[in-house]
Amino acid sequence: MNPEYDLELSGITKRFGATLANDHIHFGVKKGEVHSLIGENGAGKSTLMNILYGLLRPDEGEIRLGGKPLVLRSPKDAIANGIGMVHQHFMLSPSLTVAENIVLGHRPPGQRVLWKPREMERHLEAIRRDFDVDLPLDAPVSSLTVGLMQRIEIVKTLYRGAKILILDEPTAVLTPQESEELFHTVRKLSQAGHTVIFISHKLREVMEISDRITVLRAGRSVDTVNKSDVTPRLLAQMMIGREIRGLEPKDTDRGPVALSVEDLAVPGDRGTLEVRGLSFELRMGEILGVAGVEGNGQTELAEAVIGVRRPAAGRIEMQGEEITRMPVGKRFERGLAHIPQDRVKEGLILDFSLTDNLVLSIRNGPPVSKHGVIDWRAAQTVSRKLIADYQIKASSPEEACKNLSGGNMQKVVVARELSKKPRVIIACQPTRGVDIGASEYIRRMLMEMRDAGNAVLLISADLDEVMELSDRIMVMYGGRKTGELLRAEADEHKLGRMMFGITESEEAEG
Repeated sequence: MNPEYDLELSGITKRFGATLANDHIHFGVKKGEVHSLIGENGAGKSTLMNILYGLLRPDEGEIRLGGKPLVLRSPKDAIANGIGMVHQHFMLSPSLTVAENIVLGHRPPGQRVLWKPREMERHLEAIRRDFDVDLPLDAPVSSLTVGLMQRIEIVKTLYRGAKILILDEPTAVLTPQESEELFHTVRKLSQAGHTVIFISHKLREVMEISDRITVLRAGRSVDTVNKSDVTPRLLAQMMIGREIRGLEPKDTDRGPVALSVEDLAVPGDRGTLEVRGLSFELRMGEILGVAGVEGNGQTELAEAVIGVRRPAAGRIEMQGEEITRMPVGKRFERGLAHIPQDRVKEGLILDFSLTDNLVLSIRNGPPVSKHGVIDWRAAQTVSRKLIADYQIKASSPEEACKNLSGGNMQKVVVARELSKKPRVIIACQPTRGVDIGASEYIRRMLMEMRDAGNAVLLISADLDEVMELSDRIMVMYGGRKTGELLRAEADEHKLGRMMFGITESEEAEG
């Protein structure tokens, strides 16, 4: 055991049936450091942190805290030993106030009763002061932004006495400004002697906030490095075991209008308008990125364009033809393709084979179908070619899609949609939850479609992705367009303000 480490996991092994999720992993953190844990999906990060938080028990290995062996049977044991975890999906009660959510279910040490308002307020004020965390304690959680909700979760772990905080993908739903506020809090925690384990796939953020970085690959520890000794490109190479090629966008001539949206209003599931008076144009030969915190009308916009949600008002044209109320199938026949944001619920039939899923959208015509009858030999020929072209890892074309990794599932969706030779592609969160290697490949495919003269509407909550791929960027907030910028004009500050609802005119004034 290394005496430098305040917390050390040694030889951690965890199996789920035949799957070896953690293979003798060694992970050690020093008191007061920000230590990032990175790796592709399936690398073993979540399993390792669930073991550290007491949600799972290791099959082999040892945890030591302060040099002493530590056995964690539940999260209660972890909390009792000063280990807290802020999950990606918050666990808050919307109807309760901030203060009530923080103290809910927790009896402060030495107190026999759960609720002592004066003691609680004194404790919370000390946390807010020490870590410079501003929270409206009397406000109901339902009225707060996502960034404030995350602060509640952090203060909640501190209120329970956490000295080691695990932050799981903490910036996934934050604006750039909210991310900066989070980093400010993390630095304050580190300066006060708290240890932060930061789990993220955003390498730029990892490089900004970390002291040291541990890389996992295929359930094993690859290396632990000082931030000053590596670059984002080297970290990516360590994660996937090969060199990553950077994307180099080409300058292309924009063609005629591919998609025109005019004064569009779209109701959500509850009947309230989620898209309000939205107008924009997408041209052939360009990628128009739609940026914004999730839940600001992006999903409803995509559903209205592909035809599964009826607009309350407005007009949609594709290549000069109105499609506002055109059936979904006819839109696809006219050259529309859709990469859905949820591949499991919307993109695939998991129990069906790769072949079934790959030919799903072309099953009614040649070369797959003749006179209404599917030619399965031709279907297999098509699927084998797509599996090879899109580098999909599967045992055979007849393997069920449910057996594939997330990245390979997404490749199946992308292969099917782009192989139709569409003219307009609606790509919703195209690389969400996929490995760096698969993400790189999918982004490259979208760039190639654009370079070939097609149009791509890219809807993504990943601001880095939007800025990397887009020719123009439109920002949505509250169902409205708050601004539109060329890629050369865009930076995180401008986009972040628009994501908060500050319009271009207000940005210029401010």
